[in-house]
Amino acid sequence: MHFSVSLPTDRLDRAPEFVTQTAVAEIARAAEDAGFEACFVTDHPFPPHRWLYGGGHHALDPFVALSFAAAATSTLRVQTHILVLPYRNPFVTAKAVLSLDVLSGGRVTLGVAAGYLKGEFAALGADFDGRQETSDEFIRAMKSAWAGDDVRFEGRGFKASGNSMGFRPMQQPHPPIWVGGNSRAAIRRAVELGDGWVPFPNPAAMSQYTRTPPLETLDDLKARIALANEFAAAAGRTQPIDICYSLMSSAAPEMDPGAALTRIDTLANLGVTWLTVGFRAETRRDYISAMQRFARDVSAKAKRASVAR
Repeated sequence: MHFSVSLPTDRLDRAPEFVTQTAVAEIARAAEDAGFEACFVTDHPFPPHRWLYGGGHHALDPFVALSFAAAATSTLRVQTHILVLPYRNPFVTAKAVLSLDVLSGGRVTLGVAAGYLKGEFAALGADFDGRQETSDEFIRAMKSAWAGDDVRFEGRGFKASGNSMGFRPMQQPHPPIWVGGNSRAAIRRAVELGDGWVPFPNPAAMSQYTRTPPLETLDDLKARIALANEFAAAAGRTQPIDICYSLMSSAAPEMDPGAALTRIDTLANLGVTWLTVGFRAETRRDYISAMQRFARDVSAKAKRASVAR
């Protein structure tokens, strides 16, 4: 089991504590020192005001935020959790991912999803109704751009007629692509086009807003993993797929270490390979302390137990 920790750069109410160069660097270094394998940020370029004040959140540009984290560390992976693919031209995204991968020394994990926030799609001029098909197409377009020169690829609203990125990602053939979402379309995309799958904890009451099926219990997760295995068998995929799940909400109180270890063991047995965590704190000193406690009391023990098995 591997662990990725949230960089709390959405805390604009506590911006001096969390949303500065010093804060991002300090938290990222502390995460690396504590033994976390990755840190992550979310993606909301221009969300609707109404959504924000109904429980939504802002986010810094993911590539800028993660570049500061990468510059402050040497082994910590930097993860988009998640990047909404249809928001950006695929070749612009491919260059941003490539640039971050090169400058970080090959530490990018690209978590992507089709998105759900209709008002943000409209503001960005992105195709909401076609987002599923667009996501498939954009992944293929990015892979072609990373693979070689003289790229020829035509898609919805874009056409490469012999173009080149010039550089190649440090990670070959490309950084890991983890596809988020609970729908059949998302799971199929993860199996056929990705290296990992990111199921989202999703209460049934929220399903109509997040536009992805509910995922409330471990039985729900187990059923979706079984579906992923069915898609893999049908596609002839033999390569294992990473599964990245949330241990707890990034705004939730810290979980009791014993309960956390029990849950981690259960998730590992289901096939989960990565867990995301976050902590409630009003200062970065408290946030770093919570990270350190979790690393000492939970993640380090979980890793030792995994090795012992």
